Order: sequence, then C-alpha cells, then structure tokens
Amino acid sequence: MMTDAPGADTRPTAPPEFSAAAIAAMDDVYRFARSLTRDPSDAEDVVQDAYLRAFRSWHTFQPGTDIRRWLFTIARNVFLRSRERGQREVTLDDEQSAVADAAQAQEAWVRGGLDPILDRTDLGPAISAALAQLPESFRAVVVLVDLEDQPYEAAAEVLGIPVGTVRSRLFRGRKLLQHSLAQHARDAGLLPARPSGSPA
Repeated sequence: MMTDAPGADTRPTAPPEFSAAAIAAMDDVYRFARSLTRDPSDAEDVVQDAYLRAFRSWHTFQPGTDIRRWLFTIARNVFLRSRERGQREVTLDDEQSAVADAAQAQEAWVRGGLDPILDRTDLGPAISAALAQLPESFRAVVVLVDLEDQPYEAAAEVLGIPVGTVRSRLFRGRKLLQHSLAQHARDAGLLPARPSGSPA
C-alpha cells in the first residue's frame, strides 16, 4: 500500500456534483467580477483566484444553498484583497455627489417619455457602458439584484452590508443608470438635445 509523499495535499477532492454546479456558474461569477473590476483581464484573474479558493474549500459549501451566492462572496473577497494596496473604497460623500446629478434628471426622464422610446432601442451596449461608469458600491448591488436576480438579503450577505444599504444603493444606482440611458437616447437622436441651461 502506497503512502502519501511528505507534504502532499491529502484533502479529498470536490465531488462531481459540486464541480458541475461551480463550473455552470462560472459565467455569472465572471460577469459579477467584471462589474467589480471594470476590466476583462482583471475579472479573469479574480475568477481564477476565486475558483482556486472555492475548490480548496469546497467542503465549507452547504449543499442545497445557492452556489452562485457562495461564489459571488468569494469573488468579492478576492477583489477587495486585490485592491487593498493604494486603492480606497468609494466614500459615501462620493456616492452622494454622483447621485445628485441623477436625482435632478429624474423628472425629465418621466416628462420626456423615455420609457416607450427606450423600449424600442437595443440597450445592451448602452447598459454595459452605463454600468461601467457607476461607482463600485452601486454597480455591485445593481449587478447582483438586477442582473443576477439575487434577493436583497443574498446581496447583503455577499457584499457584507445591511439590507437597508442594499435597497438604498440599488435605488441610487438605478437612478444613475436612468440618467446615462437618457443621455444615450439623446446621443442616438431619439430625444431632442436639452436646451442650454436646462437641468441634466
């Protein structure tokens, strides 16, 4: 009977059902990582590191729970560690400043009748560009709730913030997206340009 070599990793490998579920979720995890990093190459690095960690600690996953949520949490932690050197979190003051312009545009969104116009427009590229411009704290919540269909409680768990903060950031993030999509409609000639001096 052969014995393990000194220093060999004797941990059991992940069961096939875990591996299959994790691999099936990879596109979603990459999309989430991309929303955090804003860079395809950096997102791939986050996903690779996250999956290495996930397969090393597969035994901590609770069968029957959402594996995507578990992987999102790992990816988020990898991302935060990767930017610890020299990069700061977006502060609440920064967020408030970013939201101010979007709040001013809300009435114009309704008055301008943008909903039916944008319903007829391919918004895929515009939404991707608008998401990339959101502050990270808003972007992560919007991606988890609106794109990945995670409930507020799950998003709060992944991001390590209260549910109330998830709701607040989601509201603000959506307002910023509306502002960006309104500008997209104007640039595409679907809406008249704003008169000089009019609010955003």
